[in-house]
Amino acid sequence: MNLLVQKFGGTSVGSIERIENAARRVIQAVEKGHRVVVVSSAMAGETDGLLSLAHQIGKRLPEREMDVLLSTGEQKAIALFSMMLRKLGYPAVSLCGWQVPIVTDDVHTKSRIVKIGVQRLKNLINDGYIPVVAGFQGVTETWDITTLGRGGSDTTAVALASALSADCEIYTDVPGVFTADPRIVPNAKKVPYISYEEMLELASLGAKVMQIRSVEFAAKYRVRIHVRSSFSEEEGTWIVPEDEVMEKVAVRGITADTKEARFTVVKVPDKPGIAAEIFKALGEAHIVVDMIVQNVSHDGYTDMSFTVNKTEADKAEEIIRKVAEKVGAEEVVRDDKVAKVSVVGLGMKSSYGTAAKMFEVLAKHGINMMAISTSEIKISCLIEEKFAELAVRELHEAFIENNEEIKVEGG
Repeated sequence: MNLLVQKFGGTSVGSIERIENAARRVIQAVEKGHRVVVVSSAMAGETDGLLSLAHQIGKRLPEREMDVLLSTGEQKAIALFSMMLRKLGYPAVSLCGWQVPIVTDDVHTKSRIVKIGVQRLKNLINDGYIPVVAGFQGVTETWDITTLGRGGSDTTAVALASALSADCEIYTDVPGVFTADPRIVPNAKKVPYISYEEMLELASLGAKVMQIRSVEFAAKYRVRIHVRSSFSEEEGTWIVPEDEVMEKVAVRGITADTKEARFTVVKVPDKPGIAAEIFKALGEAHIVVDMIVQNVSHDGYTDMSFTVNKTEADKAEEIIRKVAEKVGAEEVVRDDKVAKVSVVGLGMKSSYGTAAKMFEVLAKHGINMMAISTSEIKISCLIEEKFAELAVRELHEAFIENNEEIKVEGG
């Protein structure tokens, strides 16, 4: 059975006309001999509209009820998608996450998939139907509706592809993965092939094309993903294992993430266990901490800075202030005007000079670095938010447009 999972993002199903266009994409694949499972996001703007309604009630709302509310966006889209396929002469059945079922843990608003039941999908496919599955949502073992976080439809699609041993196509409003955001860098280049590792870093560092968990799934189960535009026939970007990436460049892409908030806990007693106490409290609240910097100790005290996602900053601040008071810190300072700019590339594993070049470019334009973090294939710097776009443009010019050589050991 030649199975293909096709996922359509919000802009791809943003109107009845666009749903028809997406449905014809599905039919095109069926006529080429594929057995297709569709995954659909909510229509463009639907989730934001639901959030706006909820926020008229209050700011901090029960996460369980938020999941129930937000899941209705995808339910609306899959019903319309199935109706369109039927109108065009192809039998289809819409399925919410709980009807598949896609079983998740019980961490509301950002659940992780635990298991997927595929027998119902296989039965529908064998009976000649096209299943249209709601992205972004699942159900707990105790039948509570959950959601997988913003962009979670990507994760739904890749998880289904892995469970069904299928290929995966992600249809979006851009024609693939670019070396930088084309809205910031107009001459950014489309990347034909990119490794799971590189895509994972780019997704975690602010690139909006793929959700990070979907790439984790793909890497774990070696699902090849084709990211392409809903509005053209051109080849997109293939996300594949490292050994399938022919061109090993020092820097594959430049990103900026402006969804960071920086906290500084001032004058923390410098003794064992204090940092553990702060980060344990955040961990228990399922808040991910990113860049961490601890200053040199003076007179038995130190300052500790770290970043979290802005969407969790209010919740984090409440926790941090309680712990800071408990451990005897002087104060907690919050800064929402920061950004994380990063360079990513497989070639950095075997090259040197990348960090120096990056720091030179930032220094040349008077951009101060507040924190630095690295991995084998990425370097990230925390800077003032107002410099984010300038930093991306200048780094893109230095590393990609000018294609400056980075010396490779043994090369």
